[in-house]
Amino acid sequence: MLQHSTLLHLLAGGCGGTAGAILTCPLEVVKTRLQSSQLVLRPLCLSEIQLPGMSVRLMNPTPPSPGVLKLLRAIVEKEGVRSLFRGLGPNLVGVAPSRAIYFAAYSHVKERLNGVLVPESKKVHMLSAACAGVTSATLTNPIWLVKTRMQLEARVKGEMASNALQCAMHVYRTEGLRGFYRGITASYVGVSETIIHFVIYEALKQQLRNSHHSLSPPLTLSPNSHDFFGLMGAAAVSKTCASCIAYPHEVIRTRLREEGSRYRSFIQTLQLVVHEEGPSALYRGLLAHLIRQIPNTAIMMATYELIVHLASSTL
Repeated sequence: MLQHSTLLHLLAGGCGGTAGAILTCPLEVVKTRLQSSQLVLRPLCLSEIQLPGMSVRLMNPTPPSPGVLKLLRAIVEKEGVRSLFRGLGPNLVGVAPSRAIYFAAYSHVKERLNGVLVPESKKVHMLSAACAGVTSATLTNPIWLVKTRMQLEARVKGEMASNALQCAMHVYRTEGLRGFYRGITASYVGVSETIIHFVIYEALKQQLRNSHHSLSPPLTLSPNSHDFFGLMGAAAVSKTCASCIAYPHEVIRTRLREEGSRYRSFIQTLQLVVHEEGPSALYRGLLAHLIRQIPNTAIMMATYELIVHLASSTL
């Protein structure tokens, strides 16, 4: 029974993740470009000017980073529409196993912890989300590194860009196996986002159950439609809260994954970004992330819950 349940959550998580990823790929590319140091226009130092009694160095102010729509338009004009789907291959290859591993680990650990701790408590949800996040991040980091490298690879319109296999071989030749795990520390820090997300999501889901049971029969919607839209809303709200709180790890992870990067560790990257670009740089690309992530998570979680519900009711 436990094995069947794990397989069901693997299937549901994989399908949910794939459905969300396909629809939101262009925003993923924009978000990654905004997070990257390659887009940063650093202050330009001009030559010193000698004035009576003082030496002055002129410095041009750093222009603000482009907005989501402006960057979308620039990518289409300079690189073509196909560049908006850079990294879609690794995304499709990675999102199904990533989400499948995550949801399978989450449900498996939660079942075990429910037998040891207070069932369905916040502690159970937090520990389950943490174990699932670490497991998924460790096993799938090489796929996401290749995806990030492909999304950061700017090309002239019409120019052939490298595919996922060529990108992976280049990483292996230049950086070895360790290169595929650049940014893994930031991914581990990012587990805090999944913990916050699932704690809020489970709490909202419980509230939905309680309100659903308290409705009088004439006002009650059909279970499927009520659950589907309610869970989409719960997933969107919980993911928004979690993303805003834990977003800086996304920027740091992208910087660590850049090719030939001078960023070496999580703390060193955090300090360098804040020192050179200011604290606001830790939230570069947040708008694109939210625009993409909220519908992506809502679609993924609702699809996951719907598949689990349908499969459970027919067996």
